[in-house]
Amino acid sequence: MGKFIYTQILVIYSNILFAQNMHIMIGAGLMNYQGDLQSKKLTFNQSHPCVGIGAYYEVSDKLFVRANIMYGKVSAADSYSKINYGRNLSFSSPITELHLGLEYDIINSYQHSITPYVFAAVAVFNFNPSTIDATGKKVYLQPLGTEGQGFYNNRKKYSLTQLAIPFGGGLKYAVNDNVYIRMEAGLRKLFTDYLDDVSTFYIDSTNLLINNGPQAVALAFRGGERNPAYPYPAEGTIRGNPKSKDFYYTGMFSISFRLQSKTNIGRKGKSNVGCPVNVY
Repeated sequence: MGKFIYTQILVIYSNILFAQNMHIMIGAGLMNYQGDLQSKKLTFNQSHPCVGIGAYYEVSDKLFVRANIMYGKVSAADSYSKINYGRNLSFSSPITELHLGLEYDIINSYQHSITPYVFAAVAVFNFNPSTIDATGKKVYLQPLGTEGQGFYNNRKKYSLTQLAIPFGGGLKYAVNDNVYIRMEAGLRKLFTDYLDDVSTFYIDSTNLLINNGPQAVALAFRGGERNPAYPYPAEGTIRGNPKSKDFYYTGMFSISFRLQSKTNIGRKGKSNVGCPVNVY
């Protein structure tokens, strides 16, 4: 009986410690991307709202394991570009991301009200680029193979679920030891150049028509919609830049809560700051 009681106490104590070390986060912000239809590295132009929820497990005072899920949207159009205005392409894509990683506080958040931090993670994200055609209809681009995917030179259609490497940093403000307001900027290194459905060069329009159909031709180059005098580019003409992968980035404001409050720790200036947690 004594061993059973001891085991139950140990389980309860472990659950309490787990809850005290677990933080839940909700947040919102802006998402944008850089790629073949958005040449600026960082800009708020054409950005869209994003939201996220997540959890942080406090390994130590400065190290956390983080798991987040985020939903947002990216889009861009050549109509905003002076360089590629005549190409007249556009796209929009939802982004759903699930990431797991580590977060490290540069200074101890229990001893300072404002704490800078950095993070790095591994993520799986899903996207699905689409555009609005000349008739006003929404069309998904990946099935069309606008750059000859599916027939040209063994080029395969890109996967809509990919890996990414999120990294970045931020600041968190301690309302108290259990509630934090966070401001974070994060970049996502991608391993695809087709977030916007643009990467390499134009395929011969007749060949594309025969293999992938008229809609693929109509949406591979849309300069004729702007000016009928713009001819469809010859095969091999640069359509995108395959040497530079796309990436997307976020700016988020969030608030995090500890699942179970710690009452035996304190902020800087109180007598119990820096004291160890003792359990008898």
